Amino acid sequence: MTYYRAVGSISRKRHTAHRPDGSTLVYEEMIGEEGFSSTSSLLYHRNLPSAIARASTWQPGDMGLHENEPMNPRHFTLHRLFPAGGGGKDLVRDRRLILGNDDVRIAYVVAGERSPFYRNAVGDECVFIERGSARLESVFGTLEVTSGDYVVVPRGTTHRWVPDTGSGPLGAYCVEANSHIQAPSRYLSRQGQFLEQSPYCERDLRGPTEPLLAEDLGEDPRDETDVYIKHRVRGGIGGTIHTIPFHPFDAVGWDGCLYPYAFSVHDFEPLTGRVLQPPPVHQVFEGRNFVMCNFVPRMVDYHPDAVTAPYYHANVDSDEVMFYVAGNYEARSGSGVAPGSVTLHTGGHSHGPQPGAYAASIGAKAVDELAVMVDTFQPLLLGEGALASDDGVYLRSWLEG
Repeated sequence: MTYYRAVGSISRKRHTAHRPDGSTLVYEEMIGEEGFSSTSSLLYHRNLPSAIARASTWQPGDMGLHENEPMNPRHFTLHRLFPAGGGGKDLVRDRRLILGNDDVRIAYVVAGERSPFYRNAVGDECVFIERGSARLESVFGTLEVTSGDYVVVPRGTTHRWVPDTGSGPLGAYCVEANSHIQAPSRYLSRQGQFLEQSPYCERDLRGPTEPLLAEDLGEDPRDETDVYIKHRVRGGIGGTIHTIPFHPFDAVGWDGCLYPYAFSVHDFEPLTGRVLQPPPVHQVFEGRNFVMCNFVPRMVDYHPDAVTAPYYHANVDSDEVMFYVAGNYEARSGSGVAPGSVTLHTGGHSHGPQPGAYAASIGAKAVDELAVMVDTFQPLLLGEGALASDDGVYLRSWLEG
């Protein structure tokens, strides 16, 4: 992340012997991006972090992708994919792939069970909590998260998800990058500080504050543990299980600028003007060849003749994916779009409000909507979750009469 944290017991000077109890040497591990040339953290482990007892394979779901042919705008109803809720499902192994390309994959899951220990070795993940609450447990510590939270987990971080069963099923919209996910560069100074014009800042980000050890959870630090790893293979994504000879939560401390963190969409400060502002003002994150935006409840344009519904636009360089979370989507009125919907508007098709919504928006003072958007600069392909939840009629929703 863009600012420094120190948690737990660390040595006064890096790369020097550290004995927190005065006698037992702990092992330093660097987790870093771009080799040794970018953001990193140093962790101090009780055990050798490279130790593996056994290895086996696992299949991380149906990762097949299918061409969007004929090229259609599409509407997916994600809640249809988990009609029984999250019973018996976990956030790692039961994701259903909606869309993807060589840069990013978008999946959805409803979970009610604790996940296995997991590490994504392909890229960073940004998990948006649609509903419910959970605890993210990781080698860096814990994060308590709830509906409306983005949770960014850096590549290579061993972690697991523990849903709060008292808050109902955990609905999660998972954006898996083949790169790193970060704040938009235009929000940051050359030194990495958030600028005044950014719609959020360091104060809004929540990171781990204490180390997490196995015994803190009532678990045996000496137990063999399976860690599920998602990694690159020729032509796609593969899965390996590393069985390690101890519990993975053994770091007594760490410091650096790379760690899991949470950011609530409700802390995003929207920018408005006299007339409709373009989508980039709603941007929240970026990765390689894609951006993420969010649309939150806000006052709208205050020119007396302002059309507050989005103008019709053709994304000639990108595909646009909108996940509708809560509120009323007046621009999509009559299309069947509701909370839990995802729409795909492809490059090459001009899209905008459904019939009647454009004129009806004139004079509106505010909008009550919450949505997460992903724009990709390479075409998106359809996953099995998209094929199973496509309503099949969305392309005709702009016909009048």
